[in-house]
Amino acid sequence: MNNKLNLQDIINYCKEYGFIFQSSEIYDGVQAIYDYGHYGSLLKQNVKMEWLKEMIQKHNNIVNIDSSIIMHPNIWKASGHVDNFDDLMIDNKDSKKRYRVDVFFEQLLEDGKINQALFDKCNQLINDNDLEGIYKLIVDNNIKCPISKTCNWTNVRHFNLMFNFKDIDNNTIYLRPETAQGIYVNFLNIQRSTNQKIPFGIAQVGKAFRNEIIARQFTFRMREFEQMEMQYFIKPGEDDRVKYYEYWKDERMNWYINVLGIPKEKLRFKPHEKLAHYAKAAVDIEYEFPFGFKEIEGIHCRGDYDLTNHEQYSKKNLHILDPETNEKYIPNIIETSCGCDRIILMLLCEFITREKNENKERYVFRINDNLAPLKYAILPLMKKTELTAIAEKIYDDLKLKYMCSYDDSGSIGKRYTKNDIHGTLKCITVDYQTLEDNTVTIRDRDTMIQQRIKLTDII
Repeated sequence: MNNKLNLQDIINYCKEYGFIFQSSEIYDGVQAIYDYGHYGSLLKQNVKMEWLKEMIQKHNNIVNIDSSIIMHPNIWKASGHVDNFDDLMIDNKDSKKRYRVDVFFEQLLEDGKINQALFDKCNQLINDNDLEGIYKLIVDNNIKCPISKTCNWTNVRHFNLMFNFKDIDNNTIYLRPETAQGIYVNFLNIQRSTNQKIPFGIAQVGKAFRNEIIARQFTFRMREFEQMEMQYFIKPGEDDRVKYYEYWKDERMNWYINVLGIPKEKLRFKPHEKLAHYAKAAVDIEYEFPFGFKEIEGIHCRGDYDLTNHEQYSKKNLHILDPETNEKYIPNIIETSCGCDRIILMLLCEFITREKNENKERYVFRINDNLAPLKYAILPLMKKTELTAIAEKIYDDLKLKYMCSYDDSGSIGKRYTKNDIHGTLKCITVDYQTLEDNTVTIRDRDTMIQQRIKLTDII
């Protein structure tokens, strides 16, 4: 019998088995910031590498960039983040608890504290930016703080999500809330230095920071996280916009199914009901987490908003010349943007199972071969010189090509169990029969089937 784990099980699993820890835990932690342990960081590197392979190796017209986290503050003015990148928040004066309004009402609806009509009314007021109306809605319906059980609220107000600090000249500097702007401001540098022609893309993996009011659901919503974004530059015009928007929708969905191994029925497209002012079209790819369908990636048709604004604010010409038509224009952009940390959480939720066979229980991380943190574990049956010498030789031969581990401590059964938990594909055991016939045991993680092969056949 196989059982999937709930979110709290996943959190416990990650801490106990070296995947993800609360940051600064010995100092009581920092909310919504996490550190990746040995197995989690290896898994994360594999996910990022598969994404880069998909984008850059598969497409000869997509190139890579690694832009800086700290950029000129006018970039964030041009992008709209200084004026518009915020959430609505409200505080309860008694509990001192701060709430993000839309998330607060979403939780109230899930808990059965409000009905759908009230939830929809709140969303409409949020869309209309009616802060007084939201406050009145909360007070008139006697919506109470879950902690203090009182209705003693502050006014609703905007809260900018960008972290900022002052430099030595007292200028306000921002930590980037997304990686896309680093691509836009380097657009011409990349296009010229790589001799790219429209259409082409620029891909980037990097850290981003958002001062979330409410951070919850483990690594789903974090204040420091890693994005994997690709901006695809195309000619202006409806035909190309529709063509490439649909192309990237299909490409990205297929990546989750065919490369990451996520079941098709656990994924869905969710079109945006309300588009950002710059967007021509937008859709999310959602995965069914233990806490419901949630976004893991967005595909957006951004038009020419970003490059046009950067041209205006920087006073630099960002038009390109079409060599075939001699036409000058600012390209339109199709964006694919996913959160690496959310993908890691998705993989943990999907592939960690609790199995019972013959009254024995084991945990196993059935991750795809290409994503497994460790490919092989080399295990001498006992810590005896004649066995460890052979095992160490196998490890030395394999470690140059594969991410492997060597373990000679504890019973062989416990070592098998530990490797199942970490998702190791195969265990190679050196035992006393190895001394007789030069064979070793290969154990498969998923089936637990063991077979003997010759030492010369391992590589």
